[in-house]
Amino acid sequence: MKNLLLAALFLVFATSGCALKPTNKYDVFTERAQLPQEEAVHKQNSLEWWYFTGHLRDVKTGEQFGVEYVFFHFNITGKKDWQMVNFAVTDPQTKQFRYDYKVERLPKLLDSALPVSLQMQKDDQRWTLAGVTGEYQLQGRMASHKGYAINLSTKPQKPVLLHSGTGYENYGDVAKAGYYSYPRLATTGTIEVDGKVHEVTGDLWYDRQWNCNSVTNKGIGWDWFSLQLDEPAAAVAGTASAPGNVTRHEIMTYQLFDRNSSKVVNGGTYNGPQPGQAVDLEAKDFQLEVLEYWTSPHSKLRYPSKWRLRIPSQQYDLTITPLVPDQELTLKLFAGIKMRYWEGMCRVEGTHNGKPVQGNSYVELTNRGKAGKDPLTPQPTATTGSPAAR
Repeated sequence: MKNLLLAALFLVFATSGCALKPTNKYDVFTERAQLPQEEAVHKQNSLEWWYFTGHLRDVKTGEQFGVEYVFFHFNITGKKDWQMVNFAVTDPQTKQFRYDYKVERLPKLLDSALPVSLQMQKDDQRWTLAGVTGEYQLQGRMASHKGYAINLSTKPQKPVLLHSGTGYENYGDVAKAGYYSYPRLATTGTIEVDGKVHEVTGDLWYDRQWNCNSVTNKGIGWDWFSLQLDEPAAAVAGTASAPGNVTRHEIMTYQLFDRNSSKVVNGGTYNGPQPGQAVDLEAKDFQLEVLEYWTSPHSKLRYPSKWRLRIPSQQYDLTITPLVPDQELTLKLFAGIKMRYWEGMCRVEGTHNGKPVQGNSYVELTNRGKAGKDPLTPQPTATTGSPAAR
């Protein structure tokens, strides 16, 4: 769940003196997500997104790269459309992390057309997303960092995953949002990193979510995890061409927390190797333990930086570790308002049914505090990263 943007925008309007009253009367409410209709823009929706994260590798050298590419659309009052793009690339070989973004008000309301066709211009660079139901084209070149670009095509390896079985996820009494994923998008194309073009293949995870108007309190935050697991452990994890007889499992978990009340809502989905093997995960079904922390040298915020995830019902015991500690984003919005969050590529190692398993993960962490003021239970181990070039 990625509602940091909306919370930040409410803060922006509040500090600018605007009497902004959010409404959900234009949101799309139903009992079950309907595809392909849900892929299209939900007109006058409070907040929605088309969200891609994942691991890619150079087909010749084996070098790994992480990608985050997302289009946001929001219309808080039902009158004016806004759009935002986030675009990030991680290079574990050099420990470099680069990102770019833009937010703008649109001249007219977006159309609810299929296939999806979204675009944004920043300086002389154009960012685009086109496609439907797992087959997408992603093209973009950073304006803020020269020599970083993607040109990727995707195809689904596994069926769409409707979270909670219906494509509507309940976050306690905080929110109810439309939510489905394509957890395995076989991805091919090119990625340019520091001016060098790489032919790549790999897997992206795609999240589609809408009706996200309920989290407007700046005290609300969340931790979100996507895991793509391959067995046996000898296989090349997280690639579209992993060798051998490989079974593929996916896990999504989240922790939604309120810093003011200390309330925490946990949930998620386990997706088995065969269609129809999805299982809802409630708070009682898994334990997520922070093993280490990392303190940002840029913001001085402290983020969890290593986790142990146990799912007894599925016999998983996993360790999730960032491949680059510094994958923090700072988005400078209006009137000097900044929002900071951490999102990046991680590796997964552990056991499933007592046998070794490994894979890839992306993790998002929002609304963290300074050291000693984390909204979740503090842990004793802390590490501080060195600044990477931004």
